[in-house]
Amino acid sequence: MNKSSNFFPLLIVGALFFILGFITWLNGLLIPYLKTACELTNFQALFVAFAFYISFTLMALPSSWILKKIGFKSGMSLGLFIMSLGALVFIPAANTRDYTFFLTGLFILGTGIALLQTAVNPYVTILGPIDSAAKRISIMGICNKVAGALAPLILAYFIVREGDDEMIKTLETIALDEKLRLLDEMAERVIVPYMVMAAVLFLLALAIRFIHLPDLKSEDDDTKNEKSGEIVKTSVFQFPYLILGVIALFFYVGVEVIAGDTIIRYGESLGIELNVAKVFTTYTLTAMLVGYILGIILIPKYISQRKALQASAILGIIFSFGAIFTDGFTSVFFIAILGLANALVWPAIWPLAIHGLGKFINTGSALLIMAISGGAIIPLLWGKIADLSSPREAYWIMIPSYLIILLYATKGYKIKKW
Repeated sequence: MNKSSNFFPLLIVGALFFILGFITWLNGLLIPYLKTACELTNFQALFVAFAFYISFTLMALPSSWILKKIGFKSGMSLGLFIMSLGALVFIPAANTRDYTFFLTGLFILGTGIALLQTAVNPYVTILGPIDSAAKRISIMGICNKVAGALAPLILAYFIVREGDDEMIKTLETIALDEKLRLLDEMAERVIVPYMVMAAVLFLLALAIRFIHLPDLKSEDDDTKNEKSGEIVKTSVFQFPYLILGVIALFFYVGVEVIAGDTIIRYGESLGIELNVAKVFTTYTLTAMLVGYILGIILIPKYISQRKALQASAILGIIFSFGAIFTDGFTSVFFIAILGLANALVWPAIWPLAIHGLGKFINTGSALLIMAISGGAIIPLLWGKIADLSSPREAYWIMIPSYLIILLYATKGYKIKKW
C-alpha cells in the first residue's frame, strides 16, 4: 500500500485514537471526584480504573472473534455503539449516587474500547514498513494524548466548582441531610457531559459505516518454514517474544495508568487543593505528547524501536525514584514527567511483539489488548498500599514494573523459541 493510499485510513484511525484517549483519561479526574461523591477509600476509588481496564482482559478474545465474523469497519461501529451505551449508564448512576452503576458504565465503556483497540493497533502496525511502526503508533499516540490532556480539563469545567475544597472539608461536620444533599448535587454534575458523549459516540458509530477502509494483511510470517514454506507454528503460544511482550505490556499499562490516574489524588494527599490539582493529569499527558513527538523525529532514523524501549524503561526507573525521594510539587513533577518515559513503550512493544505472527496476528493482538488489564490490577495495588502506608510509598510498585519492561527490551523481544 503506498503512502497516499495510507493517508485516509490513518486519518480515520487517528480520529478513533482521539476518541479513545478522551474517554480513557477522564478517569484521572473521575477517581478523586467519585471518591468524594460516593464516600470511598483510596482502594475503593481505584476500582474506577479496575472496572474500566479489566474489561480489556475479559473482552479482548471475544473482540477478536467478533472482528473475524463482522469485519474491521463493522467492528469499529459496534464498539462505538457499545461505548455510547456505557456513557448513558452514567445518568442513572449520577441520579442514584450508586457506585456500582458508575462501575458498570465504566465496564461497558471499556468493552467498546477493547473492540476498537483490538482492531486499530495491529492495523496501524501493518499499514506500512514494520521498522517504522513505532513512528506511526507515536502519531496515533499524539491523537490519543492530545485528547487525554483535554479530557480532564473539559470534565473539570462541568464537575469541579470554586469552593468544592471548602465544601469537602465541612462534610464531616454538617448535618446528615445537608451532607447528602451536597453529595447528590455533586454526583449529578456528570450527567450533562456524559449525555453529550453518548450522543457523539452514537453519531460516530453511524458515520463510520459509510467509510471505506482497506483490509488488514500481514507481510511477514514466522509461522512457516523459511525454506519449504511448511507450517511449523500451530499455536500463538509458540511465540515467546509475543507472550513476554504481553507481560511487559501488562506492567507498562499499570504504571501508565498510575502516572495519569493517581496524580490528582496524590497532589491532594500533599495538601494541594483540588482546584489546582485538577490539571495534574494534563501535565502527565503533555509529557507523553513530548515523548511521542521525539519518537516521530528519532524512530527509526536515529534510534531503533528497541533502543527507545530501553531508554524509556531506564527513565521510568529514574523518575520513579525521584517521586519517592522528593516532596511537594517536586514529587508531583516527577510523576507527571513519567509521561515522557511512558510515551514510547506502547509504540515500541507492539511491533516487536506481533512481527511475524502471520495468521495468528488477530489472536496475538487480542492477547496484547488483554495486557491492558495491568491498568486494572496494578493501580488497585497502588490504592491498597496508599491506604496502608501513604500514596508516596505506594509508588514503589513502579520500580519492578519498569525493570520488567527493561528486561523485555534487552532480551525478551528476541526469544524465538521456548
